[in-house]
Amino acid sequence: MILSGCHLRRLVHGSSTRRAAGITIALMSPSGRHFLQIPGPTNTPDRVLRATARPTIDHRGPEFAALGHDVLDGLKRIFRTSQPVVIFPASGSGAWEAALVNTLSPGDAVLAFDIGEFARGWAEVARRLGLAVETMPGNWRRGVDPGALEARLADDREHRIRAVLVVHNETSTGVTSRLPDVRRAIDRASHPALLLVDAVSSAGSIDLRHDEWGLDVTLSGSQKGLMLPPGLSFNAVSEKALAASRSARLPRSYWSWEQMISINPTGFFPYTPATNLLFGLREALAMLAEEGLDEVFARHRRLASAARAAVRGWGLEIQCEQEDEESPVVTTVVMPEGHSGDRVRTIARERFNMSLGAGLGKLKDRVFRIGHLGDFNELMLMGTLCGVEMGLTLAGVPITRGGVERALEALTEEKQRAQAECARPEP
Repeated sequence: MILSGCHLRRLVHGSSTRRAAGITIALMSPSGRHFLQIPGPTNTPDRVLRATARPTIDHRGPEFAALGHDVLDGLKRIFRTSQPVVIFPASGSGAWEAALVNTLSPGDAVLAFDIGEFARGWAEVARRLGLAVETMPGNWRRGVDPGALEARLADDREHRIRAVLVVHNETSTGVTSRLPDVRRAIDRASHPALLLVDAVSSAGSIDLRHDEWGLDVTLSGSQKGLMLPPGLSFNAVSEKALAASRSARLPRSYWSWEQMISINPTGFFPYTPATNLLFGLREALAMLAEEGLDEVFARHRRLASAARAAVRGWGLEIQCEQEDEESPVVTTVVMPEGHSGDRVRTIARERFNMSLGAGLGKLKDRVFRIGHLGDFNELMLMGTLCGVEMGLTLAGVPITRGGVERALEALTEEKQRAQAECARPEP
């Protein structure tokens, strides 16, 4: 006997064909394209996929040198820096470690913030490396508090704290910390601590200015705003961080900036690079340049505002509680008491071929996350929100119908404002 459809879903998920109790179960491939609406990895554009499919080339030859120059120069524009940007074949977790081991020594004190799961994870990496981590408390609904940071650094009169670790956009909570205010807090305290910033989900998605904002190490990864598959990580490095690296004593080999920075001006790398991902990176950088970074940031803000309008239209709450810290790249939706975020996600995946982000850490099953970043536009957002509304309804979550209409109204009003602005005669 062969089962399919709803009978099949009740029995098994996974492989294309299974046998259970003598029954052949043929799993159907879902029609249409999968909606990958987690906050990273994000949708990889066809242009980037085609670029990564090129034949691999000699990473010691002149064609590769041209590629190396293109991506290293292009990344400086993304980070808005004139300083070196180091590329490692790694995930963002590798970039965390590289930022720490190149600037600090065993036992150094660092200041972290309990503002979300990724901030917690970076602090844990620092502890495992032998650093003395002090964590300032948070409620996972706000970003870094500049006033509390300033007060803590002012109390550190002996300047024992060597670095401050800040996650710019915390994707577990949908909260974006105000980096210019963080920088000003450090300066008002007249404290010499390095400012190390995790920009894994903000680079290429949210306004980020490494030089202007006085960031010492800005780290990121390839799989979010840069629209690539996972596998590349980045450290943008200030002169102050480079100076610190010369006396830093944490062990480093693979993660060393020194070898990278010494050979990168030739377009080459000290060991075998991820050549085909670099092909994709060059194409992604070209796409971002064609749209213009300011337009990219405005698009993310516009789509995020519409997503939040939908959530509030459903009568639900978002995790971020301060308007000027609402993330342009992810909306974290709080479930009503007694309802499961994971159930909504399961229904969305099985019934509508859409992946939503899970609640992480202490938010597990209490929230779900809607990613709206990278290669993403208005029609993709509306399809996503339709799937979310259907998933909430099928999960029995009490909502007010019409959130999708609220998002549509927000997008239409924004388009009308933009058209009116364009039609206005110049003075």
